[in-house]
Amino acid sequence: MIKLIEGGVCAAKGFTAAGVHCGIRKNKTKNDLSLIFSSCPASAAAVYTTNMVKGAPLQVTQDHLLDGQAQAIICNSGNANTCNADGAEVAQAMCALAAEQLGISPRNVVVASTGVIGQKLDIAPIASGIAPLAAALSEQGSGDAAEGIMTTDTVKKEVAVSFEAGGKTCRIGGIAKGSGMIHPNMATMLVFLTTDVSISPNMLQKALSGDVANTFNMVSVDGDTSTNDMVCVLANGMAGNACICEENDDFAAFCRALNSVTVHLCRLIAGDGEGATKLLECKVTGAAGVACAKTVAKSVICSSLLKAAMFGADANWGRVLCAIGYSGARVDVNKIDVAFRSAAGEIAVCRQGSGVDFSEEKAKEILTRKEIEILVELNSGNASATAWGCDLTYEYVRINGDYRT
Repeated sequence: MIKLIEGGVCAAKGFTAAGVHCGIRKNKTKNDLSLIFSSCPASAAAVYTTNMVKGAPLQVTQDHLLDGQAQAIICNSGNANTCNADGAEVAQAMCALAAEQLGISPRNVVVASTGVIGQKLDIAPIASGIAPLAAALSEQGSGDAAEGIMTTDTVKKEVAVSFEAGGKTCRIGGIAKGSGMIHPNMATMLVFLTTDVSISPNMLQKALSGDVANTFNMVSVDGDTSTNDMVCVLANGMAGNACICEENDDFAAFCRALNSVTVHLCRLIAGDGEGATKLLECKVTGAAGVACAKTVAKSVICSSLLKAAMFGADANWGRVLCAIGYSGARVDVNKIDVAFRSAAGEIAVCRQGSGVDFSEEKAKEILTRKEIEILVELNSGNASATAWGCDLTYEYVRINGDYRT
């Protein structure tokens, strides 16, 4: 049984975290440097952005994880360290500074940065902040670390669960940042996960890559894919279960627990999209295949017109069909049913590809809630998929109109 627990990225045995303000960000009230540490070496896996322009920290991390091992994660916000001539040098320096404080090899450090692209990242504030950061490491540090990786996020994003594997109680938790430059096809945010499960690096990578295809790759805020972001997971084995080295019942249990954490973080990221007032969840059922279901769900959730309609609580279901029509998915438009659902109820707006009579007042009531489900039934098979997004608001333009300045 999977249970929600406290602790975030520090819920798993042997993990501590911290976040401090070191001076990268102008706002001195916000943390801008975070550290996550495992008391012993851990199996490590990651999935990276598909953007051809990749931040230097990603390139350094990819190199460090070639052996499938890591023990710490350091991340700054306020500067992406991307498109800089000295980017790799600075990223390596961040790893060296963390390693020196922790007494580990720099190659066992994962490094990440998030923020403005194309501005040099000064190592001086990081160098001065690393000792206080390491000294602040604690089992209660998840919240501070979560704040330290935020950019335009308005809320901290953290979660943890416990589950059983190999007769042992295991835990997995994580923190995330993501508000803008969020679009399907991994990775489109920073997500750091920790677990005390004993699992081989190969199986950990298999679990993560498989999960990402159905979770973080199904989130969109604005159609832009970031240059810097990734999902990384460390597994230190301190739960004491027999090492998961093949696809067995324990691997399945781990994958289910991992998915519960990633879905929770997906919803938090989508609901906190820049300027967003609503979380949108498109559930596609009755598809001829999973690929078709995913294509339809992504297209609907990415539609700017649909997102704008949801902001205005306008039950303009035609925009749902329009997004399906240009998605490229092979569907029979004359079989499509559409409904909207929220805590205020559910209302059918389209059946068999045609509009049906419905109460505009009831629809308005449903669409004014914070979380909206867009239900699409294709009536062509048994496959399904879910995608997450948010509404498109005036505030999104304001935030990104002066993001750099």
